[in-house]
Amino acid sequence: MPVAIITGASRGLGLALATGLAGHGWQLVIDARDAQTLSGARDRLGGDALAVPGDITDPAHRAALRTAADRLGGADLLVNNAGILGPSPQPALAGYPLDVLRQVYEVNVLAPLALTQLVLPGLRERCGAVVNVTSDAAVLPYPGWGGYGSAKAAVEQLSRVLAAEEPDVRIWAVDPGDLRTRMHQEAFPGEDITDRPLPETVVPAFLKLLANRPESGRIRLAEVAL
Repeated sequence: MPVAIITGASRGLGLALATGLAGHGWQLVIDARDAQTLSGARDRLGGDALAVPGDITDPAHRAALRTAADRLGGADLLVNNAGILGPSPQPALAGYPLDVLRQVYEVNVLAPLALTQLVLPGLRERCGAVVNVTSDAAVLPYPGWGGYGSAKAAVEQLSRVLAAEEPDVRIWAVDPGDLRTRMHQEAFPGEDITDRPLPETVVPAFLKLLANRPESGRIRLAEVAL
């Protein structure tokens, strides 16, 4: 049975992807900062997933995720899904608080790279894959999205360089599109986002991506579903 590490898997897209993988026989290591919410997610997955609560920016927590995956035989897939939006509503860059921007980069850029570094040796051996969840804010200049968007742009460039450096591992920057998640609601405070699709709707495209194993690169799940 293949093994996946999925960060930020207590709700939203992370939980939806974990549910999809569990239904196709994957063994899972999942994390989130809130232990109680993560425990509930594990129960929804049938209780077989290894739930490792903690902060992805903590080196000890990242090591615990790798250790948990190793107990299952080693990670075949890493999904770097955990992330933060930053201030809500999103501020213009002219007034963006730099201490908060550092935190956005720490969570969205540095922590995923650090976790990837930990699991890469095993992924090379298994011809595994890394999924870095990204956004159209990484490529389009939306006013007010300079913090989050530039962090995701950095993730995409890291993904491109990693793909060039790691030919035996698939490195995908995956854009799931706008989804009805708590983070998306935070980006649009007070607005009705019920017109956005639920995270579960992109799971079939995600599973198709894993089955087809295209070359490393930027992947829009809406296009995979075609």
